[in-house]
Amino acid sequence: MALALRFLVIALLISISAVSQSDLSVKKIMQDPNWMGTFPSSVEWNEQSNTIYFDYNPEQNVSDSLYKIRLSNPSNIEKVSLEEQKAKVSPYGDYNDKRTQKLFVKSGDLYLHDVKKNRTVLVLDLGESIQSPKFISDSEYAFISNNNLYIYNVKQGQIQKKTNIESGSANDKESKKSEKNRWVEDENLSLLEEVRVQKKNSELRDENRKLLDDESYTFYLDKQRAFSFDISETGNYLTFQTYTPDSPDNTMVPNYVDASGYTEPLNTRSKVGDQDSPGDLYLYHIQKDTVFKIDTSNLPGITELPKYTEDYPDRDWEENQRPVTFSEVKFSPNDQKAVLSMRAQDNKDRWISLLNLNDGSFEVLDRQHDEAWIAGPGISNYYGGGTLGWLADDKHIYYQSEATGYSHLYLHDVEANQQKQLTKGNFEVFNPQLSMDKKSWFFSSSEVHPGERHFYKMPVMGGTKTQLTSMEGKNTVILSPDEKHMAILFSNSNSPEELFLKKTKASATAKRLTSGQSKAFSAYDWRTPELIQFEAEDGAKPYARLYKPKESVDKNAAVIFVHGAGYLQNAHKWWSSYFREYMFHNLLTDLGYTVLDIDYRGSAGYGRDWRTGIYRHMGGKDLSDQVDGAKYLIENHGVNPEKIGIYGGSYGGFITLMAMFNEADTFAAGAALRSVTDWAHYNHGYTSNILNEPHLDPKAYRQSSPIYFAEGLEGDLLIAHGVIDTNVHFQDVVRLSQRLIELEKENWEMAVYPVEGHGFTQPSSWTDEYRRILELFEDTIGK
Repeated sequence: MALALRFLVIALLISISAVSQSDLSVKKIMQDPNWMGTFPSSVEWNEQSNTIYFDYNPEQNVSDSLYKIRLSNPSNIEKVSLEEQKAKVSPYGDYNDKRTQKLFVKSGDLYLHDVKKNRTVLVLDLGESIQSPKFISDSEYAFISNNNLYIYNVKQGQIQKKTNIESGSANDKESKKSEKNRWVEDENLSLLEEVRVQKKNSELRDENRKLLDDESYTFYLDKQRAFSFDISETGNYLTFQTYTPDSPDNTMVPNYVDASGYTEPLNTRSKVGDQDSPGDLYLYHIQKDTVFKIDTSNLPGITELPKYTEDYPDRDWEENQRPVTFSEVKFSPNDQKAVLSMRAQDNKDRWISLLNLNDGSFEVLDRQHDEAWIAGPGISNYYGGGTLGWLADDKHIYYQSEATGYSHLYLHDVEANQQKQLTKGNFEVFNPQLSMDKKSWFFSSSEVHPGERHFYKMPVMGGTKTQLTSMEGKNTVILSPDEKHMAILFSNSNSPEELFLKKTKASATAKRLTSGQSKAFSAYDWRTPELIQFEAEDGAKPYARLYKPKESVDKNAAVIFVHGAGYLQNAHKWWSSYFREYMFHNLLTDLGYTVLDIDYRGSAGYGRDWRTGIYRHMGGKDLSDQVDGAKYLIENHGVNPEKIGIYGGSYGGFITLMAMFNEADTFAAGAALRSVTDWAHYNHGYTSNILNEPHLDPKAYRQSSPIYFAEGLEGDLLIAHGVIDTNVHFQDVVRLSQRLIELEKENWEMAVYPVEGHGFTQPSSWTDEYRRILELFEDTIGK
């Protein structure tokens, strides 16, 4: 009997030891990331396609330095000297037709690089900043300076100003004079004859100069400012956009730990509803010496009311013209046509349009409408046009559209006004680019699996795709300028990015160039989380990462992690941007917790319907996906329904609050980090897409903001926030804490971090925050 008791005690001790054992700790995980090793980033090629540059840090310095690998000796990683860095050609600029020369700007000056000779020369130093360089021919270079188009003739050594765009108005100087100043000038002129003569002579000289200039046209910006200049292929046309500076009601974030010793305010963003001022687009016709303003009043559907207005029948809605934002203007190779993308500022419409270069009128080629909001890969840039351009035939344009529910690549015959879809299927296309000879496409896609990214080549008019990468995970390809080699940043789910080299052939073998993991990092057996799907209440099947503990330490408890950003993908097969959380999940699993990391509704990578599943109700399907994930764990993995916790940061913090306030029967504990508590206090660009504007659609904001549901808190809640967070302001959790105090809630606490913004930077802050998260789960669901 005593022997049996002894064996029982030993078994219990072994069990207890197993539960608490892990080679990881919060402090180890949250230390400076340099402990993990050094990993390449910001990869680019030199112009000769024989050297790869990248940021690297093998010396474990405060920040990365520039390194290179020569194709002639790919096993040797060299640090780039300061002299070579200064001489390095900018990755941005314009090539001539044969791609033997490149114009680029550095420090406001214009340079020319000879690709074959690998030689760079200074072309122009005007003392004024040069922008947007462009080849007109091998001997003529166009550029923008001080809001105007200039053409430099290399052979003649002459610079010609082609436009005359001026700030202010024609009568600016007179209009700015006060009544007192005008009186002083008039008195001075009446008293002093010589001054009157000089002023008269000056006015005559100005009139004669205008006559000599053939009374050239001047476009006055008045109170607007010009930006986004696009020069046509021949330099005969220039487009530019304007905006009127305004003063939105920005929020002041107090910095209590400023180096001065005083509380210094940080001037940050305004709140949703403070929309950017509508801008205008102009076409400068050089030969006609005049400017046309692009009139958007005839865009189809420009005055249509969105459907959400039907929820407010007592409000008088007027069908006004919606403000529009413009993409860059893309000119055809022969300079006879131009195309651009126009978007309603409420992001419910996008129009791809052909611009008439004779008078500034346009023809709409494609209208994409979405009652939620227009976005998706290749079309998600609010101020840009995303994927848009011309084929070499001067007849077809290309763009991306979510018309089928997934972002795909399209061609459009502008003469016949016919559209052709080049890629098809339940997957998305990323970053398409034309080959040098304009006969093929290169692009990445998720065709193999939503959690993988591969690189493809396809004929320009569509057809059979050739998959050029094969490693399972994420293959980020940087193609060499001569297109003969691919530099590949590759990672899988349990190993950070490393650099590989491969010939641009499907049959070629990828050669690994870097091995940056430290011994300390490699010593731990990092898990490859199982990528699973479960069924949600509406029949949808979210993807998720599942971490399962060993049976011997299983606590029958679970933690659900909610990724931030909303529109972000984390249930995939590559190294997560949430690498600290990934390591923390390994620690939790060691300690006996099951961990689930869900790509809930609103996440990226799954098409339009998934992206817009949260429209007008954040905390709706994105929250029910967490609840259904918890049910999946209970039914399939033996998790105790009373031992489930949830945590996340930013959008994940918001979902955590909604879970703790609205799903108390599911979640016993939660940690909400840097969380939005009231969407009416977040920024405009992100929030207005999903919830419209608070004064126009208050129902959407009230059903989406945690502060309205705080009375539902029953479980244990940790709130953590950086005081100088200029993204989700500290004010968010201050207002929520007052609400919890007024509701007399007792089971919550708040940790504040005085020197931290939205993304923590100090290991001590990370350690303190995640120590508190671990203690929360250990003291509640972990018992």
